[in-house]
Amino acid sequence: MRRVYMDHSATTPVRPEVAQVVTKYFTETFGNASSVHAFGREARKGVETAREQIANLIKAKPEEIFFTSGGTEADNMAIIGTALANKDKGKHIITTQIEHHAVLDTCKYLEKQGFEVTYLPVDAEAMLDMETLKKAIRKDTILITIMHVNNEVGTILPIKEIGAIAKENNILFHVDAVQSFGKLPIDVNQMNIDMLSASGHKIYAPKGIGCLFLRKGTKLSPIMFGGAQERKRRPGTENVPGIVGFGLAAELAGKEMEEENKRLTKLRDKLIDGILEKIPESQLNGHRTQRLPGNVNVSLRYIEGESLLLMLDLKGIAASSGSACTSGSLDPSHVLMAMGICHEIAHGSLRLTLGKINTEEDIDYVLEVLPEIVEKLREMSPLYNSIKLERREECSKCTLTK
Repeated sequence: MRRVYMDHSATTPVRPEVAQVVTKYFTETFGNASSVHAFGREARKGVETAREQIANLIKAKPEEIFFTSGGTEADNMAIIGTALANKDKGKHIITTQIEHHAVLDTCKYLEKQGFEVTYLPVDAEAMLDMETLKKAIRKDTILITIMHVNNEVGTILPIKEIGAIAKENNILFHVDAVQSFGKLPIDVNQMNIDMLSASGHKIYAPKGIGCLFLRKGTKLSPIMFGGAQERKRRPGTENVPGIVGFGLAAELAGKEMEEENKRLTKLRDKLIDGILEKIPESQLNGHRTQRLPGNVNVSLRYIEGESLLLMLDLKGIAASSGSACTSGSLDPSHVLMAMGICHEIAHGSLRLTLGKINTEEDIDYVLEVLPEIVEKLREMSPLYNSIKLERREECSKCTLTK
């Protein structure tokens, strides 16, 4: 049976060249990067090389990169650390209703600590209106935290414009760039970004490694304690193999970004057009053009997303109905609900995210299999059958009239 992986927004396979260098740092250059002997110095060299590779990708300085266990920890560091460091200045934070739960849940935690959070609405394409943002700013606003790319529907938010507004109002700006890092061009200086979160396993590096870009001079209180690693910002023995793999993956992503994005955009658009053409009562979720090259998110009426995923899996196709971090939840996507999509339609959402291993043959296979599965599920749906009956009656009346 053909196997097709279309869940790259959940995680990616480790690239062979990355796996090779990671293995070396597990078995040969295995020293603790904080040790002063030769083994430790060799490990430290790998860490600092990776710091430089990652900084280069976003036009930052190496000393502004701090390694974490992943994007979630980086988000927590940025948001909680900023709140604690600036609580005397103000206790108001601005974010959006469509953020990843690593941001939303962190903001909810801070609300319990006495901070106030404004959750900005988005439009039907998951796009943020700049006037809405401007009106939300208060004298005591200390942080704006907004994602670069929505992890579910792939909409690219206007980070440069948001950064300009934040800078004009002297407010710190944090960007969750987990879905865009290594996939879209990022210049933290041109975009006026003060903090940025990224994760390795979204760009063909190992899981369990991420980073926080922290602009030099930005006040940030530590949220972990126990060592002097990462200049006392993030204590704990460095994950040297993960860091080195992350650095190489970032460098390769930067070199290949332009060509890979052209290829993925072509495949993405073929998949979107094919689904909308072949499957009645299907709709695209997210912005049609301001969209991550590899992201396809559609709603298919009268079916349950979970049943759809199981049947796709039986055909060898790996997909998701939204964020992998909420896959155990039976609730409809908070992103789709924020976009104004009704409860019933939100339950029938499908996310197909493409990556390096996908081919045009994969797209053809999905377009062959998916319509058949949707039709089968709809035939099993009482709601769909009742609607079909109503339509037949309407057609019959129409024919009689003629």
